[in-house]
Amino acid sequence: MAELSVLDLSPVPEGSDVSHSLANSLDLARHAESLGYKRYWLAEHHNMPGIASAATSVVIAHVAGGTKTIRVGAGGIMLPNHAPIMIAEQFGTLAALHPGRIDLGLGRAPGTDMMTARALRRNMDAGVDSFPNDVVELMRYFEPAEPNQKLRAVPGEGQEVEMWVLGSSLYGAQLAAILGLPYAFASHFAPAELDQALEIYRSRFQPSERLAKPYVMAGVGVYAADTDAEGKLLFSSMQQAFVNLRLGQPGKLRPPVENYERDLDPSARAMLSQTLSCSYAGSPSTVRAGLQAFIERTGANELMVTSQIFDHAARKRSYEIAADVHGQLAKAA
Repeated sequence: MAELSVLDLSPVPEGSDVSHSLANSLDLARHAESLGYKRYWLAEHHNMPGIASAATSVVIAHVAGGTKTIRVGAGGIMLPNHAPIMIAEQFGTLAALHPGRIDLGLGRAPGTDMMTARALRRNMDAGVDSFPNDVVELMRYFEPAEPNQKLRAVPGEGQEVEMWVLGSSLYGAQLAAILGLPYAFASHFAPAELDQALEIYRSRFQPSERLAKPYVMAGVGVYAADTDAEGKLLFSSMQQAFVNLRLGQPGKLRPPVENYERDLDPSARAMLSQTLSCSYAGSPSTVRAGLQAFIERTGANELMVTSQIFDHAARKRSYEIAADVHGQLAKAA
């Protein structure tokens, strides 16, 4: 039975601010820990008024320091934005503070628009893709130092940091397979190549010192409430966020809207239907059917649940329902 984890973008709702969002992230992490979720990941995004986790390693420290047992990590760090040795030092420090609890998921995208990417001082040379080499370099910084080694990550060397490759296309699947790392697919917002990516990863996987056999995590959206109508209403905040993002108008997370899809033009409805096809909104029975079908389709070892919900109490309740549904599925299995 697939295990259950949390992906938190630390949403900033309209009428609120970053301080409240970060406090809510810690509150949700403690809630998820009490419900038995395996890990709690935060993601790097920049120039996004509705997301408070841009300084991802700092927010991870905030969450890990306020919890006890749940694994905490990045889903992910956008490695092209950073020098590998700096990420090794940051996550080596986190691992030293919270031994055996720190995960590092690595993404290839900038996590922002190109103007902001340039402000982050990424290497913008056309045709240059250093991501595979940067991942390998970062992995080496976590290995024990060798005699007379000139360049070392301190903290970092010898620290236990669980590393992942993240992806929304076939590229990440191939890299994770070659390096023998666990693989997380972003099906919660980019499901188009999900099935092919998982087949490539599993068929080409090469065992490594870090991982003996393929391990797949897949993202799903869950917007659970007591009734289908309530769940679909909660879901409308995320739908608005995607439409606004595609229009180049990112903002804070908006309140839910009744019958939001009804007034959209056909192209926007089609975009939402495709982009969010791995999201399940509704009552416990509706969410259960969706998750069961997704698990059977993917054979994922773990589900990473994301729930961008305007009201914090409703968001916590959605994760409660998801955990309860998961328990029912595990018992039935």
